[in-house]
Amino acid sequence: MTPDTASLLLVEDDALLADTLRDALSLAGYRVDALEDGDAAFTRLATPGHGHALVLLDLNLPGRGGLEILDAMRHHDHDTPVLILTARGAIEDRVKGLDLGADDYLAKPFALDELEARVRALLRRRQHDDGTQLHVGTLHFDTLTQRFTLDDASLELPPREQRLLAYLMRHAGEPVDKARLLEHVFADETLGDNAIEVYIHRLRRRLAGSSLTLRTVRGLGYLLESEA
Repeated sequence: MTPDTASLLLVEDDALLADTLRDALSLAGYRVDALEDGDAAFTRLATPGHGHALVLLDLNLPGRGGLEILDAMRHHDHDTPVLILTARGAIEDRVKGLDLGADDYLAKPFALDELEARVRALLRRRQHDDGTQLHVGTLHFDTLTQRFTLDDASLELPPREQRLLAYLMRHAGEPVDKARLLEHVFADETLGDNAIEVYIHRLRRRLAGSSLTLRTVRGLGYLLESEA
């Protein structure tokens, strides 16, 4: 991914620092959106379709904190790189952020050259990550825009079905059992006993008429595969 195609989201409440970083990254060729409030960042990142190639996230924010934002984001978006920017020096904060899915960590104060190098490295890693564009037969998923297409037509899904289908695509060709789905797709959500079966049934109906099949493999789980 080249700078002129990459949209970055900067979440930083220090106005002077945010302006400095936005100017430096813009001069480097990136498109930069900036938010200074944790609640606004949570709203942007906690639901699919935020549309950014990389997130630079401060931990200490007014409103919701950076770790809470990161945790919510990773429930539906496991691919967009997150670079934590923080003045906190405690090792437990860094470890917690990395455990929640952050890709890198930069402690303030830092040199702008180092920041730009970290951003370039994370974007290169994403560019070469096969998970950026998922394809199973005629079903495609763009992890950057969080959009599905089926037989070249847009496939609009509610958030839970979207997360479920994306996970099944990542594991296409292998059965995925309920325990894995509960852990990786529906973590921290309260679901009824038959909720997963309901969502699987809905996805089968949406895939009907295509080359895709979503089978139940007795004793093993659910298997997404293409007949094409």
